[in-house]
Amino acid sequence: MESAAKSATEGHDQWIRKFLTHLATDRGASVYTQRNYRQALLEFFHWHREEQQEPPAWEKLQRDDFRGYLRFLGRQNLSRAAIQLRFCALRTFYKFLIRHGVVETSPIKNLALPKPGRRLPKYLTKQQILDLLGAPVKLMATPRRKGPGRPISASVCLRDVAVLETIYSCGLRVSELCGLRVEDMDWQEQLVRVRGKGKKERLVPIGKPALQAIENYWSTLKRPPSGESPVFFAEPKKNTRLQPIQLSRRLKQYLAIAGLDPGLTPHKLRHSYATHLLDAGADLRSVQELLGHAHLITTQVYTHVTTERLKKAYDAAHPRA
Repeated sequence: MESAAKSATEGHDQWIRKFLTHLATDRGASVYTQRNYRQALLEFFHWHREEQQEPPAWEKLQRDDFRGYLRFLGRQNLSRAAIQLRFCALRTFYKFLIRHGVVETSPIKNLALPKPGRRLPKYLTKQQILDLLGAPVKLMATPRRKGPGRPISASVCLRDVAVLETIYSCGLRVSELCGLRVEDMDWQEQLVRVRGKGKKERLVPIGKPALQAIENYWSTLKRPPSGESPVFFAEPKKNTRLQPIQLSRRLKQYLAIAGLDPGLTPHKLRHSYATHLLDAGADLRSVQELLGHAHLITTQVYTHVTTERLKKAYDAAHPRA
């Protein structure tokens, strides 16, 4: 019923529908961005309809309307980041409306929002990474207890070794890893062509351990994949690519085997990649390019991690700290 209501809302509001189509086609936004923006716009739509007894006329809304919405969100005990996300969607939507001549200016422009608190990214130590990378092999070597369910095949375990090695070796987002095709791999130059956010492409180095892990995985398949085939398949006998939700579920299992927090997300491997590069002396601009960040400020959060560690080492070791 809920999805039907959402579809009805999108169908009724032509500009929400056009904007979501624009996100998917023209901007090539990720499925997560599309989902988050759709939810944010529909939430505002329903709030306005209940508050004013009519759907929003986007060209007539004023700043006070959005101030009222902001107060409403504040009463819902949402985090500052959640409120920021909703208004980010609304700002982008109004930019779209301006380009299409629906409105001249955005009523949200310069609207003061609560600033999100700075949270340092969680990351794994080098030893924890090694423990995690070895977890699928441990699972493969563990005798399976009798009971319901299919045994984990060697092909799946070797795929997961290659997946973990590749994420950490290249610092990929989960969506980027799942979207890798065989033709994106340059084995001789040890480079991978990555399709990032907004259809932006970048070349990223890939280490020999990751390449070897991929070869080991491919050797378990009936025939080596080629061309536009995915690098990582969902199942050994199916020609469908690995999905992010599958990867997340498998990671939880391997984190538990490695004695790590099962609540850690695949994105934490990307955080670990960036932190370890900076620890080893990589410059911030290079890490920005490797991660595919559009703005340097996004990458700078990792410098706080390394700086905090330096402070702790100083406090522990310096006689006059």
